[in-house]
Amino acid sequence: MPNPYNVLVVDDEQPILRLLEKELATEDRNIETASTAKEARDKLAKKMYDVIVLDIRLPDADGLELFEEFKGRIPDVEIVLITGHGDIDSAVVAMRMGAYDYIPKPFALDRLELVMDRAFQRVCLQRENRGLRHSQDSDNHSWRLIGKSKAIKQILYLVDKVAPTDVPVLLTGESGAGKDVVARVIHDRSARAAQPMIVKNCATLQRELMRSELFGHAKGSFTGATESQEGLMMYANKGTLFLDEIGDLPLEVQASLLRVLETKKYRRVGGKEERQADIRFLFATNRNLAAAVEDGEFNEALFHRINVFKIEIPPLRERKEDLPLLVEHFLGRLSTRAEPATISDKAMACLFTYNWPGNVRELRNVLERSLILAENGLVTESSLPKELVERQADSLIMSTVPAANTLEAMEKEHIVHMLSLYDGNRQKTAQALGIGRKTLYRKLEKYGL
Repeated sequence: MPNPYNVLVVDDEQPILRLLEKELATEDRNIETASTAKEARDKLAKKMYDVIVLDIRLPDADGLELFEEFKGRIPDVEIVLITGHGDIDSAVVAMRMGAYDYIPKPFALDRLELVMDRAFQRVCLQRENRGLRHSQDSDNHSWRLIGKSKAIKQILYLVDKVAPTDVPVLLTGESGAGKDVVARVIHDRSARAAQPMIVKNCATLQRELMRSELFGHAKGSFTGATESQEGLMMYANKGTLFLDEIGDLPLEVQASLLRVLETKKYRRVGGKEERQADIRFLFATNRNLAAAVEDGEFNEALFHRINVFKIEIPPLRERKEDLPLLVEHFLGRLSTRAEPATISDKAMACLFTYNWPGNVRELRNVLERSLILAENGLVTESSLPKELVERQADSLIMSTVPAANTLEAMEKEHIVHMLSLYDGNRQKTAQALGIGRKTLYRKLEKYGL
């Protein structure tokens, strides 16, 4: 499982510190506190923090000076300011200096929690972008799975277990679900991370040249082979070979691939000498290979060999709680503005009601299109594809209107639907509904849920 991120809260009011420690600490978030600037400096000297929540008024330091000091010590850290009504001007100045956000007192826990999570996502993106800049002359880029759903956590657990081994991995799931991302994460976390990862979609291989493209060929081995040529096996040696859509590989080539997996050796087309294949194999498919075996369309022995360790990637519609993080990730990646693009609550609600048949790939394409139509970096309903909004609005109305056609009945049914979507998590349900937790609790009590 991924490590929780670290938050340091600096405030001279002990009740606030105790409240935040009790209410906002989760398995994904560590909350530590300091009541003075000195205590905060001592903690920073011993530990790295991802997000700092800083009160502008402290008994032993000026908030703006402390803000500059903390940003200088930890370049990647994001700082959220807590302000009294008389300190708004100072908070605005700090925002211009690079603060992530400011929250006036008294504040709602929901609001602070959301801001902290978004601040941490920005930290992750900054670190990822810096890593990409440092590796721009290399093929080794940093890949990560976006999301905090149970499904994503389970996938990351399996990845952490299998990545250090050389066991073949079969990734299954619908098209666009993210099988390629999981494959790259496995490679990045393996002992072969410094070596190349060769990616090939089997559906794009020319049938008559498949063996040659995979294994290479010797000069004169067939008509047109005027010179010897290496194949993917050679290029992936010491590294990883990821064969996507493995179900589209012809049966005659499947037998040759099985031999490589069994013996770690192969021959080029027309070649005599055997070559060693020191390769980590990853495979992916959106087909039911077990059914293909029964139909005689896939080699049974190969299926059992590549199915040693299977990871199922769930479709996006089954992990919609990951939508906010995915949306923020793509808006940050795709936006050309200096400031990150944002999305309105109504537009986000449209994304939640859509079933995403194209999965994460479709989400990325929709957001890329929406950014072109966005005004001042804000994605609204009018920025989204018209057919998506209309179809999903109709679908939502049909699914939430009960037999007793009253507003209260519709509201109750919608709350039940959202609770089911988030596995009973009230915090995430309230966030998706656009209401506070206390408001949700009142409605739950009202409807006897």
